[in-house]
Amino acid sequence: MASMAQPHDFRIPARSSAQIQARAQARSRRKAMALAFTLSALGALAVAAAGALLAPSTAHAQAAAPAGAGWPTKPVRIVVPFAPGGTTDILARAMAPELSKAFGQQFIVDNRAGAGGNVGAEMVAKSPGDGYTLLMGTVGTHGINRALYAKLPYDPIKDFVPITLVAAVPNVMVMNTDKAKAQGIHNVQDFIRVAKASPGKMNMASSGNGTSIHLAGELFKSMTGTFMLHLPYRGSGPALMDMVAGNADVMFDNLPSSMAQIKAGKLVALAVTSAERSGALPDVPTVEQAGGPTLKGYEASSWFGLLAPAGTPPDIVNRIQQEVAKSLATPAMKERLLAQGAIPGGNTPADFAKHIDNEHKKWAQVVKTSGAKVD
Repeated sequence: MASMAQPHDFRIPARSSAQIQARAQARSRRKAMALAFTLSALGALAVAAAGALLAPSTAHAQAAAPAGAGWPTKPVRIVVPFAPGGTTDILARAMAPELSKAFGQQFIVDNRAGAGGNVGAEMVAKSPGDGYTLLMGTVGTHGINRALYAKLPYDPIKDFVPITLVAAVPNVMVMNTDKAKAQGIHNVQDFIRVAKASPGKMNMASSGNGTSIHLAGELFKSMTGTFMLHLPYRGSGPALMDMVAGNADVMFDNLPSSMAQIKAGKLVALAVTSAERSGALPDVPTVEQAGGPTLKGYEASSWFGLLAPAGTPPDIVNRIQQEVAKSLATPAMKERLLAQGAIPGGNTPADFAKHIDNEHKKWAQVVKTSGAKVD
């Protein structure tokens, strides 16, 4: 008889306490690892979230940084719209080293003469507004020319940002000393007498059509009824050379550029064109004082200032203005300019803009009265 199979024992064998403890420790390690992984993942998410929150702030900070931050990183050009040797050039060359020192980059004077200052002004108007091209503008380029020229190749208001007035100067009515003596001219009254006696024989040099030097002479002609042939040059420098050589009779030049020749005795100053006498030439009368009733109310001063192309960042404009004002306020610069008959400026961009607007209104009337016009 076959033997019966023994029933299978399904009981779990008893474990020792050591085995139970080992399994418990393993479970604890797995839970700890899972928790660590979870915390790590949550930490990564937190960092990502924090980055997302901070990113807009960083972008905002970058957007809020001044547009001209870091300027200048290369040389800056100051365009003078007249030939070397004139007052515009003298003032630009006085300011360039001061600005170079202040900003740690070279400020270079670039003479671009022609068309009464229009050539240089147009070039700056069409330059990028990045702070690397500036204009030493004048009463001609920004106060007179838009009333004088039928077609101006730039807009004095829309194409530029005013920075600051550098200096205001009177013009001075000068003659070649030898020619004045030969014609018996010792003062303004003598000049008017000789000019009226020989209509058209006198010629009048200027730094170019539409400049304050030109218009000062035109105003004199219209008020005295004299006629003089106008000789426009490409700046005061070339005109003064012909004045000293005796090739031109009279010039209503900016005082600073004529001062050296007056002191040397090669030119004689008959009068200054400002409303008051100049401290640089205290013994020389004003045109109004010297001319009598015929020239009552005569006044034709000039000014020079820095401008930048439209779109130049305000922080660059303000930094330049502040450094120019600081330089003009130093005793050395004040003395230097006053000795040449120039009155230091340094006003704010907003005040300079108002000055330009007022000067345009004033000179537009002078142009209209004189009948001067350039096609």
